[in-house]
Parts: sequence; structure tokens; C-alpha cells
Amino acid sequence: MESPESTPKLRLARPESAEDLARRVEREHRAAHQQRESSLEQSLAPFRVGSVEALNTVPLTRGLEDEIVYATPARLAEMLRRDELDAALVSVVEVLFNDRYDVLDEIAVASLGEVKSVLLAHRRPIEDAREIFCDPASLTSVRLLQVLLAERGLKPEFKPLPDYNFAAAPDYLMLIGDRALDFALGPHEHEIWDLGAAWYELTGLPFVYAVWALRRGVDNAALRRQLREAKDFGLDTLDSIIRNRTEYTQDFRQDYFGWHIHYHLGSDEKRGLAKFMELLRKHGLGPVFEPRFVF
Repeated sequence: MESPESTPKLRLARPESAEDLARRVEREHRAAHQQRESSLEQSLAPFRVGSVEALNTVPLTRGLEDEIVYATPARLAEMLRRDELDAALVSVVEVLFNDRYDVLDEIAVASLGEVKSVLLAHRRPIEDAREIFCDPASLTSVRLLQVLLAERGLKPEFKPLPDYNFAAAPDYLMLIGDRALDFALGPHEHEIWDLGAAWYELTGLPFVYAVWALRRGVDNAALRRQLREAKDFGLDTLDSIIRNRTEYTQDFRQDYFGWHIHYHLGSDEKRGLAKFMELLRKHGLGPVFEPRFVF
């Protein structure tokens, strides 16, 4: 029988400090995220997919960035109509005005109230507007503004904004996306009318700005799955997006993604979409087709 002195002693691992544990968990999360990102790479082929290159679309294309064709909303709509793309994250009016797409269910770019990145900047009272210069990249937001003004009995003339020289900005201009944020966060003499807030005040409903439009009649089950996985990955890593993106400040990104933009297309968003369709028809801004959702 071995003596107690000769019995090997177990060496216990040093207990992890809270700091060590946090570092280990962060390493494990980073490794898991890298594996998910790697699995998404080259996953879109042979499909051709487009999106707007803007801060608010980043969570929906997470891991797919190198495979995406980036263009303005108007250009993406043109490419879809010419069958140059199989899917695109497009202005919602593209699927409402053209009965040739399916809409990927449960995913959208939407807001419930103030959105920050869709606005009318006005140096004089809105009621005095005779002409409004609109961001030529926009499709949905122009129609939203037309609806909001028509509900007030206002029908000014809409013209394309000739350039983004904000130093010489006209009295009334409508901007979307990063251009809207650049203007609102920079020096200006205009008042800001947030169109997301205005829509919520009018209807009490969310507003849907963009959806994934899919070419109808194409076998795209694999593509739909990848787009859902990209969204899940983007939302799971939203904290990392907020920390590591460089647009504006981290505090702004935290506020923007935390309070102003969301990515769910559920029953409330569909009610908001139905109300938008109703008002488009009411004010003769159609024809409007019922969207067909696919999962």
C-alpha cells in the first residue's frame, strides 16, 4: 500500500477571476461569430443580390458584404425590373407598384416613431411650401412625404435635388439615409420634420421603408434561408456593429439602432403597410398591388 506521502496530489486550476471569465467568454463569442461569418461567405452564389450601402442596412447583410451589389434604391429597382438581380433590399413602393415580386417575410427596415434618417428639412413653414427638392435616390420616402402633406391638404411640386451641396440647400429638401443623417447632424439653418415621427403621429403605426424583394417564379429557397441567417447574425452581433462602425459617434449608433430603426416585419408592420397602401390609393398615388409574402 502506498503511503499518503507517495500518492500523487491533484493540481487544482486557479479559479478564474471575473475579468478572466469575461475575456474567455468574449474569445468564445468572437470565435463563434467568425465561424458564422465564414459559413455565410460565398453562400449567395449563384444568386445576384443588391442592397443600399447605408448604416441602417448593415445588420441585414452581415457576413454577405463582399457578395452584395450596392446601389441607390432607385438603381436597385431598375436592376430588379431588368432581371439583373434575383433579390434586393428595396424601397417598399417598388413591390407595391409592381406586381412581379415576392416579399421575404419577417424582415424589413422599419421604425416606430422618430427614424432620424428620413426627413424634410425646411427653412420656412411647411404650409408655405410650393416646391420641395427630393433626394433622387429615394422612392418610398417621396411617396410617404406626399401622403403626409396630402393629409394636410398640401400638394406642392416635387423636384429632384440637383446635388448634395448643403451649403446651398434650398428652403425645402427631403433627404434619406446617410445623407439625411449628415445634414441633420451637421450645421444647418433648417427645421427638421422627421417623417417617421409624422407617420406615427398620423396613424399610431410603424412605417416600413424597405423589404427584401425576390424575383417571382425563381427557385430561391436557399437564398431566402441565407438572407434570414444574415439578419439573425447581424442582430446577434449588433453590439459589435455599434462598437466597430465608424459612421458618426458610438453614442449616436447606439441610439439609432436601439431606438429608431428595427428589422422585424410582423403584424404591426403589416398593418402600417396596409394603412400606407390605403392612403396611397386615397390620394391617387397608385396603382397599388397587394404584396405577396413568402418565408
